[in-house]
This record gives sequence, C-alpha cells and structure tokens, in this order.
Amino acid sequence: MRKIAVTTSAAALVLTSALGAHAADDAKVREQRWTELRQSVFGDKQVEQKDGFLSLDAPVRAEDAALVPMDIKVSNPDQVKGLTLIIDENPGPVAAKIDFGPAGDPGLLRLRTRVNAYSNVHAVAETKDGKLVETVKFVKASGGCSAPVAGGAEGTIGEMRLKVKDEATAGKSAQATLMIRHPNFNGMQKDQVSQIYTPANYIKDIKVTYNDKDVFSLRSDISLSTNPVIEFGFKPEGKGQFKVVANDTSGGHFEKTFDVPVKTQ
Repeated sequence: MRKIAVTTSAAALVLTSALGAHAADDAKVREQRWTELRQSVFGDKQVEQKDGFLSLDAPVRAEDAALVPMDIKVSNPDQVKGLTLIIDENPGPVAAKIDFGPAGDPGLLRLRTRVNAYSNVHAVAETKDGKLVETVKFVKASGGCSAPVAGGAEGTIGEMRLKVKDEATAGKSAQATLMIRHPNFNGMQKDQVSQIYTPANYIKDIKVTYNDKDVFSLRSDISLSTNPVIEFGFKPEGKGQFKVVANDTSGGHFEKTFDVPVKTQ
C-alpha cells in the first residue's frame, strides 16, 4: 500500500509540474502576442501600467462569446484623450479606438464585443501629454467571431436609439447609451441554409457630437457585437442636442439627432 501511495504521489507531482509548465508556456505565448500587437498598434511608444489609473471590467468566463461586455473606467478622465480596446486573440484584435472631444467624458465607456478564443484583453489609455497606460484582463470565451447573427438586424439597419441616464445637469458629467441596429457581419459567419459565408459588412466608424462639439469618435473592426451598444460619458451644457453619424464597410451612411433636455443648476 505504501508503495502504491508513493507512486501515486509521484505521478501527481509530475502531472502538477507538467500543468504548471503548460500554464507558464501559455503565459509566455500571451506575452509574446501582446508584444507583437503593442508594436503593431503603438509602434515604439512605451506602454506602462499605473495602479488605479485605468481599469477593465470583463467576465472571467463569458456567457455568450458573441456578446461580451467590456467596461473601461478611468480615474482621472480629464487627463485622457483616447482609449483603445484590444482583444489579443481575435482575427481583428483592435475592437475599438476612441478619441474624445471637448464634450466627452472618458470616465466610463461600455462596449459589447465578440471574443473568438481564450484571450487577454487590453485597454490602453492615451493621456493628453502623450503617455500610454494599459490594463489587462483574461477572458475565457470561444467562437464569438463566427457565431451566427440573430435575425432582425437587416430589416432596420442603421436605426438608432439614444438614452440619457437620469436627468442631465449642466456642469456635471452624465452618461448616455447609444444603440445602433446593424448585423455587423465580419465575414466569418456561415449561412446555416446555404453553408456560404456571409460577406463582411460592419460599422467602421461612429462620431457623436453634442451641440456641435465632439463627444467621441470611434473606429472599429470586426470585433464589435451585432447591434452595437455603447455607453459613454458627456458634459452637458444647458439644453442640448446629440448628432450621431455612423458608416459601415459597404458604404452605408447613417445619421440621427436626439434632443437632450438638461436641468440647469
């Protein structure tokens, strides 16, 4: 019995060591992938980590890989002029690049994305003095980019809705949610009847202004979800009006304005 116990313990030790080495190898592979992506996206600029400056909230294991929420929070929004969200293992890893204007507030940005494989997700903030600050989260999901698109997006493509959270008050930052109806086909979805891949057609850029001042401009690739939903911050000033302009890769152009009543102090 003792011999069997010792043998079993030794086997367990070997297995544990093997799993540990495999995990270490995975970590090295992920780090190498990020090194390549960082160079490709940001060139030779240094990307640093700064405790408490930037956070990324994403599920550890996604319930739906085609609809993965990503929340980016900035502790000092007045110092930030842009954000980049990168899903390392996606075929198109740069999910969104956002530049904020004078009417924008980078304090909180929420997006819904596709995640194609177990992946590190990086959020990178660009400060107004040109520095880059990163944070990272590991997300377990697979197949999000090739998942079939649910019906209902095509008939009303380009339809927009915008809601302001609570009542906007002049001089205080507020949150709004923009919803755009669009299938966001990325070229990886296969028609279940014909078994033919659906040609790519996805939203490539969105611009939001408030009283003719820029709130944000967003450039995207294939990683935003079907029917994108974007929650963003803005700076109200008296009675206001949003204008949203979006373009897709097939030449679709969509515009809409929204009145935003604002409470004065």
